[in-house]
Amino acid sequence: MNKKSSLMSRLAGAPYIVWAALFIIVPLCMVAYYAFTDTTGAFTFDNVSGIGKYADTFILSIWLGLLATVICLFVAYPLAYIMAAKGPEKQSTMTMLIMLPMWMNFLLRTYSWMTILEDNGLLTTAINSAINLINDTILANNALSFSLDPVHLINTRGAVVVGMVYNFLPYMILPIYTVMLKTDRSLIEAAQDLGGNKLAVFKNVTIPLTVPGIVSGFTMVFVPSVSTFYISQKLGGTGTILIGDIIETQFQTANNFNLGASLSFVLMILIFICLAVMNRFSDDDGGVII
Repeated sequence: MNKKSSLMSRLAGAPYIVWAALFIIVPLCMVAYYAFTDTTGAFTFDNVSGIGKYADTFILSIWLGLLATVICLFVAYPLAYIMAAKGPEKQSTMTMLIMLPMWMNFLLRTYSWMTILEDNGLLTTAINSAINLINDTILANNALSFSLDPVHLINTRGAVVVGMVYNFLPYMILPIYTVMLKTDRSLIEAAQDLGGNKLAVFKNVTIPLTVPGIVSGFTMVFVPSVSTFYISQKLGGTGTILIGDIIETQFQTANNFNLGASLSFVLMILIFICLAVMNRFSDDDGGVII
């Protein structure tokens, strides 16, 4: 009976093993192969050693990805806290509202922000109208000797960060929200009974208990933010080139698969590091519901 159950378990897991081999292991091996070979297939370190000239691009990608991730964390944590405190019906509604934009195509969501942030877009027009009103007020009262310049939002690094935050924010909210739902409320009540005020309980009990969700969300936002290329192309213009843009150029335009693979290999190592950190700090309560 045990042998039969073991055989059935293996057969049930066979499709996943085949899927993982075809779409995870094989592509990773191909990336590693092209990263350490030249156009003739000979082994070489030239591709990896040539990555140094893209150090600034790597730093910029990591910096913008980290900035977007931190912003997502500061926005997602209070929202997840509010959601967890609501009743089941309101939780379902809020979860649906958070996931609703994700039902649209990623390209359409990015194009929508191009419309919002362009010079004659809704947000830019509103801000510049307010600036013109302030300038008119200053001029009429002769209060100050300077005026505010109109803002330009599209094709800036700030626009890229906005696009990252908008597209990846749900991946930060949901892990934190899931962990908060599983938090033992008796621990919070015990801290309150021991005399802890709301700030002390939040700092010493709530935040430590939600660390697995924070780490999961941090990883799920940081990894795609660092490797993104479409957001930077549409919202950042030619002035914001990220490592994902370089990789796409090597594969689509330059036809330099070896250099593109070496850059992808570095990103792959970065992803593995993030996953290792996530597994180090996460526990069984750090599951994610998407």
